Amino acid sequence: MNFFVCLGLGFIVATSGSIVPSYLNLTVVKYSLKSGKIAAFFLIGGFATVLFFQANIGAYFSDVLMKNSEYITFIQKIGSVILMLLSINFFRLHFNSKGGKKKIEIKKSKAYLSGIGLSLLNTIAIPFYFTSISLLISLNYFEYSLQNSLYFSIGSTLGSFTLYALYAIVANKIEHKLNAIADKMNLILGCLTAMVSIINLISIYVR
Repeated sequence: MNFFVCLGLGFIVATSGSIVPSYLNLTVVKYSLKSGKIAAFFLIGGFATVLFFQANIGAYFSDVLMKNSEYITFIQKIGSVILMLLSINFFRLHFNSKGGKKKIEIKKSKAYLSGIGLSLLNTIAIPFYFTSISLLISLNYFEYSLQNSLYFSIGSTLGSFTLYALYAIVANKIEHKLNAIADKMNLILGCLTAMVSIINLISIYVR
């Protein structure tokens, strides 16, 4: 596939995934305000490094499963159960939240390594890339190969870095808005995961 097509797809997928308020972009905003934009860029560099490999892993899994369709139904069932459990957990976090969240404090000298550590905790990234790339493959927008996966991952790295950098640059203007959305994020994620799980189960048993 064309280098720029794969790069562009990776960029679009990564930015669409990173734009949703999460602990990663919340951390970028608060870190930028506390330690400055340069330190925040090192933190973002740590995020982007891990996301590069997560995108590659997601692309590989999507290729394996698309070529072995007999496993897809089984994985869909497991995925539906996991999504429902995640939904229950998100609802629990929302209704048990006490308000007044503690700010995450990170030493400036360890910004890059902290970014890597925090990004590794972002367990939704690989399933997100797997789902997105599987959709692109099914629509014939993406053809898996090691080369295409590399280009896609470069694009996703650039996309994530660009969006998180934007959060860092305009941190003082969006902190309160982002916090307001984040307060409801567990409830929103709970509703979304429950809805996807139910739709997924219905589609399995209707076939």
